[in-house]
Amino acid sequence: MKPKSRPRIALLVEASRAYGRELLRGVALFARTQVDWSLLHQEMTLDSAFPDWISSARVSGVIARVDLHTIDPLRKLNVPIVDVRCNRKFDGIPQVETDNKKVAELAFEHLWDRGFRRFAFCGFRFASYSDARLRYFRELVAASGCTLSVYESKGKPSSSLTMLEEAGLVDFEPLSKWLATLQRPTGLFVCNDIRGQQVLNACRNIEASVPDDIGVIGVDDDDAICLLCDPTLSSVRPDAVRVGYRAGEILHQMLSGLQPEEQIEYISPTSVCERFSTKVIAVDDVELARVCRFIRQHACDGINVGDVAEFTTLSRRQLERRCQEELDQTLHQLITATQIARVKQLLTETKMTLEQITHRTGYSHKERLSAVFKRETGQTPGEYRSQNAKPPAP
Repeated sequence: MKPKSRPRIALLVEASRAYGRELLRGVALFARTQVDWSLLHQEMTLDSAFPDWISSARVSGVIARVDLHTIDPLRKLNVPIVDVRCNRKFDGIPQVETDNKKVAELAFEHLWDRGFRRFAFCGFRFASYSDARLRYFRELVAASGCTLSVYESKGKPSSSLTMLEEAGLVDFEPLSKWLATLQRPTGLFVCNDIRGQQVLNACRNIEASVPDDIGVIGVDDDDAICLLCDPTLSSVRPDAVRVGYRAGEILHQMLSGLQPEEQIEYISPTSVCERFSTKVIAVDDVELARVCRFIRQHACDGINVGDVAEFTTLSRRQLERRCQEELDQTLHQLITATQIARVKQLLTETKMTLEQITHRTGYSHKERLSAVFKRETGQTPGEYRSQNAKPPAP
């Protein structure tokens, strides 16, 4: 008996971005666990030309980041297609997309919870995902009764996404001037992590303090870009693995002769990964904001309340009162919270011993660190590490 041939599925999805790589993981997970597919993929970028090899590869179906320059050659294949770019709608091609409304909601709630009551948005004009995120973010800010300032790099509707994003590199001076006009503190939502890196570079150019003056949150949680930023960039994490998995399910359905009920499905993002670009409690009190920045920068150097009182222009009583009124914490609590946050990071992201962590977080003895950590978290450092450890960075 002749064995049944495996369906050959072409994946036109870039591996150059974290979102694309997660998409591919989702498709691969579906293919490994639910069907018997042969997956065809080559290294490419988001706007790569349609590859010649597909026309002669006798593919059974395609999952692709479909756009105007790829739609015609894709249709000529005469096979089922699922679009995971969703830049525009094409008749007969179902789509799976990250829910940009939910993305905007997570970003807004994250900034709101950190005390920001003035907001800004920075994106790429004519990039569909940026336009959508701005639209939903504007609605949220308007509903809150707060103000919103918007900056978008110049572009043309016909430009590729790569060209639109590259335009953000050449408008450095206009972007810097706009950032300088923002009233402090402002919570800034950027359309993606690429734009976030450009914004943070411009903030350094105008010597704006991030996150005290401007708190910045991006989208995609691209760990390469976010960790290259200074300070590291907070970001909304989409569920791109789920997007890819669902695209696989829909394509399998189409290969069986069934059409999906919905032309487009939206997948909610998972969470916000908080890093230093939003790790702040936003306050309008300029001197208190300056004190909070001093504590954040030096808490792990072993400073105490007396050191903070010497730093500020306020009397110790004034400072304690403002701290209690604005933040509902004492100065000592602020210092301790900053130290414990650093301890948690080192426990989860490194293999440092408790002795090593002790000297890097402002404590003189590991027994004292353990006692404070247990009091603040309800767990010993060892218990916390075992439950939350991540693979260490190379």
